[in-house]
Order: sequence, then C-alpha cells, then structure tokens
Amino acid sequence: MNLNSSGWHYLSIEDLHPRIRASAISPVELVDASLARIDTLNHQLNAFITVLHEEARNEAKRAEAEIKAGRWRGPLHGIPVGVKDFYDTAGIRTTAAFEPFRNRVPARDARAVQKLKDAGAIVVGKTNMHQLGMGTTGLESCFGAVQNPWNGAYIPGGSSSGSAAAVAAGLCYGTVDTDAIGSCRLPAACCGVVGFKPTFARISTRGVLEGEKADEAILWLAHAGVTARRAGDAACLFEALTDPQQSAGRSQNRLRIAVSDTFTADEEIVRAFDAAVTKVAGAPPEGGH
Repeated sequence: MNLNSSGWHYLSIEDLHPRIRASAISPVELVDASLARIDTLNHQLNAFITVLHEEARNEAKRAEAEIKAGRWRGPLHGIPVGVKDFYDTAGIRTTAAFEPFRNRVPARDARAVQKLKDAGAIVVGKTNMHQLGMGTTGLESCFGAVQNPWNGAYIPGGSSSGSAAAVAAGLCYGTVDTDAIGSCRLPAACCGVVGFKPTFARISTRGVLEGEKADEAILWLAHAGVTARRAGDAACLFEALTDPQQSAGRSQNRLRIAVSDTFTADEEIVRAFDAAVTKVAGAPPEGGH
C-alpha cells in the first residue's frame, strides 16, 4: 500500500488497523502524512486550533515500537485522531474557542482523552468549534470560522465544526466530540461524515473545561459523541471510549427506538429513511432473543 497515493487519507480505521498491526504501515509514516495534510489544508479549512507536531510524532514512534514488540492495544493503535477543544489536554491549551480561555492550559487530560491514549490513538491536534459549544454554524470562534471542506459557500455546522471538517478532508481518522442538541451530528451532516451520539454517560465528559465557571447549561447538557468517516470507524472509537464506570447501572430493559413521522424531505431521502426504519424494526433484539 502506497501512502503517497492520492486516496490514502480516505481509508477507514477498519482498513488501516490490520495493516498497522502487521507492520505493513508504520504509525510514524501515517502520522507524518496526517500532519503534512493538516499543514497543507488547515490554513484554508481552519479545522484545528492547535496542531501537535512534536507530541504526535513522539507518540507515533512509541506506538511503532510497541507494535513491533507485540504489544498491540487494539484497532486505534497508531491511528491519528483529533480532540474537540472542549476536552482538557494536559499541558496543551484547551480553549473552547472562547477568547477568555485563549491561553488556558489544563493540568490533566479529560477522561475521554486518556481513554484514547490508552487505546494507542495518536492525538494530532485540538479541533476548532463554535465558541463554548453554543451554536450550530461553526462560524463563531475566537480563532476564526471553520470552512466547509466541500463548498465554502456552505456552513460546516456546529458546534463540532472543526472535527467534521477535519475528518471529511482526511486530516485525521476520527474525533471525540460533544453533542447536546446536535453539536456532533449537525456538522457531520453538513460535511458528509458520521456523527454518533451514544447513550448518555457511555463516554465520560469528565474534564470538559474542568474547574471553569462556564454557563451551567453547557455542563447540564454535556454529552459526548464521536465523529468518523464511516459507521464502522465510529464503532471503533465508541468501543475504545466507553467507560464501564460510567455505564454501571444502565437499564437492561428491551431496546426501544422512537421514529419521527413529522419531517419533510426529498422523496429519495424519505425512501432511504423508511428503508432504514424497516431494517431496524426487523432486526433481532440484542442477544438474539
């Protein structure tokens, strides 16, 4: 596999991790290529607030050594990822795209960031966002607006705007985000990628602007999410980020899914939606019972 080919950045995590594990692809080469693409496109997209060149390369070397030694951590090992600038990162500024937090540097990682690192993922940077997560356009940030990677005349969506733009443009392979009322799913829809909002508390939000006196509504509505290019990649991220401590005591009741029948859309979208509902309705319950 040639990492210099025009389409390598659009490969999935599912495509990459068997090759990384087999040492057919080096995490160092993969991270270098990701950083080079960021350096080429970020001035246009403004998807990242902070890019971690040195830190990411050091972690890639560590991942490569671990894999060669047989210490495989799972499908995210050696994969370049981004972190929404809501999540604290030890020794690296975490700003929420908010001017008063421009130079805020937390002392420790958020729980979700630590989970990513434990899984062997390589954090290449902190993604831009609608300031304080309080908007749906991605245009309001003290670091400047994020650009839609497909059409600059369109918004990228928000608040996880930089994450969706970065994944869509092949700058990284996935991101950890937040989603209260669409902050992850809206930009994913605008940028043509997958945004997943799991069950509340399955992914910890501990360390989202920890210790700050932010608007209480932000903290009350805080809900983690992930962005990826494909559904299978979102599943890889979710499984790595799931926190058993946060999941304890979940209801074991049979799964129920609500379906909205009040929306209007093009006929093609309605057909696709109806087909998806039919497929889900006919799926066997978890466990096959």
